[in-house]
Amino acid sequence: METNVADLLSGAARAEPTKIALSEAATGRTVTWAALDDLADRVAHGLSAAGMVAGYRVMISVTNRIEFVATYLGVLRARMVAVPINPRSATGEVVRMLVDSGSRMVVADETTISTVRAAVVGVGAALETSANQQGAVAAGPRIVSIGTTLEPGERSWDHLVLANGAAVPGTTDPESLAVLLYTSGTSGRPRAAMLSHRALAANIAQAAAVVPPMINGRDVVLGVLPLFHVYGLNAVLGQVLRQHARLVLVDGFDPEGSLDIIEDEAISVLPVAPPVFAYWMGVPGLEDRLGPVRTILSGSAPLAADLTAAFTARTGLAIQQGYGLTEASPVVTSTQCSADPDPRSVGAPLPGIEIRLADESGRAPEDEDSGEIWIRGENLFSGYWPDGADGPDAQGWWATGDVGYVTDAGDLFLVDRLKELVIVSGFNVYPSEVEDVITELDDVAEAAVIGVEDELTGEAVVAYVKPRHDVSAEALADQVRAHCAARLAGFKQPRVIHVVETLPYTMTGKVQKGRLRATERRRALGLLE
Repeated sequence: METNVADLLSGAARAEPTKIALSEAATGRTVTWAALDDLADRVAHGLSAAGMVAGYRVMISVTNRIEFVATYLGVLRARMVAVPINPRSATGEVVRMLVDSGSRMVVADETTISTVRAAVVGVGAALETSANQQGAVAAGPRIVSIGTTLEPGERSWDHLVLANGAAVPGTTDPESLAVLLYTSGTSGRPRAAMLSHRALAANIAQAAAVVPPMINGRDVVLGVLPLFHVYGLNAVLGQVLRQHARLVLVDGFDPEGSLDIIEDEAISVLPVAPPVFAYWMGVPGLEDRLGPVRTILSGSAPLAADLTAAFTARTGLAIQQGYGLTEASPVVTSTQCSADPDPRSVGAPLPGIEIRLADESGRAPEDEDSGEIWIRGENLFSGYWPDGADGPDAQGWWATGDVGYVTDAGDLFLVDRLKELVIVSGFNVYPSEVEDVITELDDVAEAAVIGVEDELTGEAVVAYVKPRHDVSAEALADQVRAHCAARLAGFKQPRVIHVVETLPYTMTGKVQKGRLRATERRRALGLLE
């Protein structure tokens, strides 16, 4: 098994140098395996020429495009650490991730450069204050910009890939850090999961061992899943690299536009997030527009069984579901591993992955009771940045925070989450992060954030806000809405804001979010005004 994911690129370039590896749906640009291999090599040398060395973190704030893939693989080839982030992150979020990761460089494109510049200024001011206090010299992260007019001190993408750097190291320690991906873990607060070269390569190999293969070398794969997300980064791009398939990169999802791309590019594999199916079901003639498709893969969030059944009945295409987590690099189960797939299940474990259930005391639950899902495998992360906290135990087991049960046939059914995670269009939203932002306002005494069901996005964010001062509900809601828009990415912002005089508490003083969720269910049923 290859140690470094970038080694898969080298293998593809040797085996099929002239075959198209990537294409961009919006621009028509393409790159062959040999050209992509050369571009990643140039990135690795350019990073070296810029003074970057093994172990340094490189943040990637770029949309789905060829330069993202080349940057990511070049960073891995140079034995540095990739830090892909949501290109739609707000400035404050980028500042926090830059400071937390200690990234020395940020690669941005025309859609993210303004936010990145503002974030780097914010980091620089904080570092300068700290340096002045300690009598040191401040050095903030440097910017590499793709396709924009440069500002003083910035490097262009062309400069990066044309620079002559030192030779790239020839071997990779499989346990060395490859990627930092921000997620909640079991704490409910965003932290960076530390994914080693071993973990990434292991999950690619585990998924490739599924029969029949999810992706093969003849496939054209829809690349609409964002590459900053572990699903797009390792489950999709990783398989494309291993199988020498072709990936059609798409930035953003549009129901009609995506179907046009499927027809125009003869897409055969559709890895998508669950909300896609609800959007597609509203498109007239859907059943006539998926002709080239042979496999549909759904992950990153639960998919309702009735929607699965309706989609399959209409199109004749089965949806292969899976369960995964950032900390598992990410795929854990797939219905393609099931002897008799059930649309309510997320399937059986991939080869090389073990699952067990545990009750509150850590023992196996009695009879057929549900339990917390624990997993073990070479694909597991090394803990959370920076010290590896809360990683797998001494026996290699890690508690996911999810609840489920396993049938005699080995299929996993998800029941609940121990974490208060909200999943919006397949992306994780952590209530505590949104609550912290809301309570930055002087007029807010307390905030509680929950998720509610939504037909199109799976879940939506709802905030309950308790005022500190005598302020009207409308004015406070407007304050909260504006503040969240400035501090949070769009999918994290509350769709609904309720200003309330009091919040329900437990005897220990904790907000009873179960009661808030029950209130929202009654509201959805028309039982509340």
